[in-house]
Amino acid sequence: MWIRVTGQRFDAVFGGRNGGAARMLGSMQMRNALKLSILLVLAAMAAGSAAAQDLAPVVRVEGLGRGLVRLNEPWQFHLGDDPHWAEPDSNTAPGQAGWEAIKPDRPWGAQGHFAAHGFAWYRLRLNITPVANLRSQIQLLIPGITDAYEVYWNGSLVGRYGTLSPHPSWPAVYQPQWFTLPSPYTGTLAIRVWQGPLGSSSSGIVGGFSEAPILGDADSISGYVGIWNYEFLKGTLFANALNLLYLIVGIAGIALWSRRRNERLLLWFSIFAVCPAIWGSVYTMRIPVSSQFAQFLVQPLWQLRNVALWFLLIEMLHLGNKRHLAQWARILALVSVTAAFLDGCLIYIPAAWLSSTAGAWADGILTVIIEPCDLYLLVLAIFGFRQKLDSVRWVVAVSASLSQLGAVIAATAGQGQRFTHWTLAQRLYSPLFHIGPVSLSVLQVLDLMVFSSIVYAVYRFVFEQQTRKALLEQELESARELQRVLIPEKPPELAGYTISSAYHPALEVGGDFFQVLPLEGEQAGSCLVILGDVSGKGLRAAMAVSLIVGAVRTLAENYSSPAEILAGLSRRLHGRLQGGFTTCLAMRLDSDGGCTLASAGHPAPYLNGKEIELPGALPLGIDPSIDYEETAMKFKPGDRCTLYTDGLLEARADSGEIFSFERLQRLLSEAHDADTASRAAVQFGQEDDITVLTLTRSA
Repeated sequence: MWIRVTGQRFDAVFGGRNGGAARMLGSMQMRNALKLSILLVLAAMAAGSAAAQDLAPVVRVEGLGRGLVRLNEPWQFHLGDDPHWAEPDSNTAPGQAGWEAIKPDRPWGAQGHFAAHGFAWYRLRLNITPVANLRSQIQLLIPGITDAYEVYWNGSLVGRYGTLSPHPSWPAVYQPQWFTLPSPYTGTLAIRVWQGPLGSSSSGIVGGFSEAPILGDADSISGYVGIWNYEFLKGTLFANALNLLYLIVGIAGIALWSRRRNERLLLWFSIFAVCPAIWGSVYTMRIPVSSQFAQFLVQPLWQLRNVALWFLLIEMLHLGNKRHLAQWARILALVSVTAAFLDGCLIYIPAAWLSSTAGAWADGILTVIIEPCDLYLLVLAIFGFRQKLDSVRWVVAVSASLSQLGAVIAATAGQGQRFTHWTLAQRLYSPLFHIGPVSLSVLQVLDLMVFSSIVYAVYRFVFEQQTRKALLEQELESARELQRVLIPEKPPELAGYTISSAYHPALEVGGDFFQVLPLEGEQAGSCLVILGDVSGKGLRAAMAVSLIVGAVRTLAENYSSPAEILAGLSRRLHGRLQGGFTTCLAMRLDSDGGCTLASAGHPAPYLNGKEIELPGALPLGIDPSIDYEETAMKFKPGDRCTLYTDGLLEARADSGEIFSFERLQRLLSEAHDADTASRAAVQFGQEDDITVLTLTRSA
């Protein structure tokens, strides 16, 4: 049209002046215009052909309805990021502006982009022809991208998985995602992918698709997702059962430890069992947390479990008496758990602060710190092998050593594997054999051996402890029976005096004692009152009490002097209290109200609320040749003398406040019987055995 208009214009211009020349010139112009038009047409055809070659091929999907179609054809791929690449008119043909064609069935790291990370785009031109009368929506399912991505259809965002940089985040457990494609069904599908920085143990064969996307109607996509969930559940059945077992055993261990705080083996066993239950459940039960949080959580939990295994071996192999081993275990535990915590924190450091290369180096350095620490378990096992171990402890030591050694080898071999190309770590993590739907690797088998042997060993330990506890209960019951015989619940009647007593041991049995013994012979009508306190508490102190009471009764048959009785006790107890001592107060009461006292380092009694002054002296059992001094006084009718042990004075409240001498003096001034005085101290906060004895002169 434009050429034809141009020719008419030339004819009009030259026709009025020189017709022949004009016609000749017009004829020449017409021929030139014809040639030019032919050239322009050919150029336009060539340009159209070239433009057609610049466009990526169209994938035609015909008859889409009840079923699924995998998009296995090559996709256009480009590393980097440009929002315009979502537009359908972008030139993404292979060889144009850095675009290339790659297969969607494996990562881009396996297709010429080894260890590449960051943003990348996939594009595919589609012409979808649904079946007639299709009432369901057409959906796209992405089954193989584990990091964050966005899906665009004809330049419009139709959905995303996670969030992309600068604050990337995606679920810890991958799940296939589906997106509805709006009509028209002819256009360009673009997927923008974010691959996070690679860790020091990454193989480098990562990034983007690992499985081709799927097209289908909504019902077919829903059916595919249901089958995928079933296969996932079947594949994690063993792991879920093992995690549940870990959790049950760990909770049982915590419950037992809460009742037996001194049995640290139960605490370490509980930590050893609960840690894998926590991190395993995150992955196998698809707990909705981010991948970053899961990685942050696993690092310290993994190392805490290793540390718990160290201290388990120290307890089970009876290495607690080797202080240097326990001390080094504490030091290495602090170092390794701190390094693991910092390693987990790396995932949260922004890329602007720490480059991917620096992050990989930091990850590797922290791993180099952690892994040698984990080998400390082998040191513990070697020391354990030197001792006489039963078969159960041998199995625990051997299986724990093999498991720890395998874990260290796998972690070490995996470091920098994209540079070394070592495959040992992959072999250790790969399935060794299958039992039905369950596959087990070498490391899983070793870990299962450790757990099983430790569970059995802890069961044996608890059973042995229960047996020992039952025997100890029998011994304690025998000691209680003996103490009831030696320390009367109700003191004997004494002419001219009213006596009250109260005895509250801090444990099942205690180290306090008192005796009220009527004298015979020349001292008939008088009585001997002995009250004392053996250092310490519990069964050992109670056994010392039985020795002392027997000695007191023997001495009372031959002596009536309180000082002589104390001297005789000191001789008999010397070297027999295993480094302990005994304070004691001896008092002889005569029928006329006379009283003679002697003290062996015992708190002085109170008379009518005032402390009686007595000379100081050493406790019993320290000096076998000691002589004690006597103090004489006379009780009047109505006088009340109170004898007590230091448990009354040392009562301590929850706030840390002690009972104090002031409270003691006020209490003994107001309390007229032993039970009232002792209960006041017990309610205040008992820490030691408490014994109170009151003597009131009645006539």
